[in-house]
Amino acid sequence: MSVRLGVEEMRYIALFESLTGANVRDCLMSDGKNKLTFVVESGCIGRAIGRRGNNIRRVRRIIGKSVEVVEYSDDPVKFIKNLLAPAKVRDIKVVEKMGKKVAYVSIDELNKGLAVGRGGGKIKRARMLAARHHGISELSLV
Repeated sequence: MSVRLGVEEMRYIALFESLTGANVRDCLMSDGKNKLTFVVESGCIGRAIGRRGNNIRRVRRIIGKSVEVVEYSDDPVKFIKNLLAPAKVRDIKVVEKMGKKVAYVSIDELNKGLAVGRGGGKIKRARMLAARHHGISELSLV
């Protein structure tokens, strides 16, 4: 899957990489451009966050927006788990349904609020990023 980025996203990626030293794979702007989600290469999450979260705090202060960091994985199941963290995911099934990839995510009732996020923002971002990186057309919580 190829990801198309705009000029603004590319600027944010360059700034994030220069501040943290982490390799960024994708950047998603959401919530009226007040939230940035960076997808970093596998193994770069620690570098992106920094000791005690210092890198993230510095990025948030400089950019002036809320920042979320997610670790990429070639495995769609692991990637979806990373997208929905800190919600505890019980099981994920990715199936082909009428020529489309569909992911069914099983989450405890107590963790559904964490997975959905305020106003459904977290699940929307998860759906967009799962589609962009793994071609998953539908992501359902069960």
